[in-house]
Amino acid sequence: MLGRTANGLFWMFRYIERAENTARLIDAGLRMSLTRMHGHEEEWESVLRSSGVFSAYSASNAEVTGADAVNYLLRDKSNPSSILSAIEAARNNGRMVRTALTREAWEATNECYLDIKAQLARKVSGADMPEIINNIKQRTGLIRGAFHGTMLRNELYNFSRIGTFIERADNTSRILDVKYYVLLPAVSYVGSSLDNVQWESILRSVSAHRSYGWVYDDDYKPSNIADFLILNGRMPRSLAYCYDKINANLSYLEREYGERTSCHETAAATQGMLREREIQSIMDSGLHEFLQDFISQNSRVAAEIADVYRFYQD
Repeated sequence: MLGRTANGLFWMFRYIERAENTARLIDAGLRMSLTRMHGHEEEWESVLRSSGVFSAYSASNAEVTGADAVNYLLRDKSNPSSILSAIEAARNNGRMVRTALTREAWEATNECYLDIKAQLARKVSGADMPEIINNIKQRTGLIRGAFHGTMLRNELYNFSRIGTFIERADNTSRILDVKYYVLLPAVSYVGSSLDNVQWESILRSVSAHRSYGWVYDDDYKPSNIADFLILNGRMPRSLAYCYDKINANLSYLEREYGERTSCHETAAATQGMLREREIQSIMDSGLHEFLQDFISQNSRVAAEIADVYRFYQD
């Protein structure tokens, strides 16, 4: 398979995942801003930091406001990670590899782009925000559903899945890292209703609120939430789950091409790091340090995959 095709599929699904993740972050930010009488700008700063765009936002905005942050994350063309930019990039990558996609997968992608582009042609009012956020989540879900329901399970499928889980792991680790340090200093709120709402916002931003309740009976503790989002292999947005899937799809590529490479070893080492640790040892040695190491390792896996499979060569 051409490296260009692998690259297009890998990034198509990274951008689809990024668009959905950003929509969930905005949704969580809106919920949190409604619970605060003062200082909701701090919540929007944490949303921008979780998205990895705070520095770029600050370069063109003197202060953080909810309206400006939402507009930047939703539709600002200068933000390559905005929802509109991500969906457009996903569609462009899909068009580049059109013959590698089923008709259903391509049509779902194209229709998503046309619909969201029309909805985000102008600034979104607060009253319209819930409907648009839900539409983005539904549209990206339809792309995934069409893809999973119609694609042959071959190397095309594997590169797409790897892109999805690389992006998802990056998103979960960044949210947890940023939110942990936003919430931890507020000692006066620990155990209060506000504290619970803040922890709940972390879970909602990674679609884990209800499933967390099934495991922990809504007992919001930092160590439990960290355990759920880092080490729980049954939770589809946890770091452990993402790396189980990345390694599974890399193993299929290994069998397909008859070669085990550096990216397989790095991904396996990352998976091993997650399987061998317990949450208390992670918390004791420093959650921030652990997450920073993971983010770096995850980026290394992505870079090695691009190099090994010659993403930028025909």
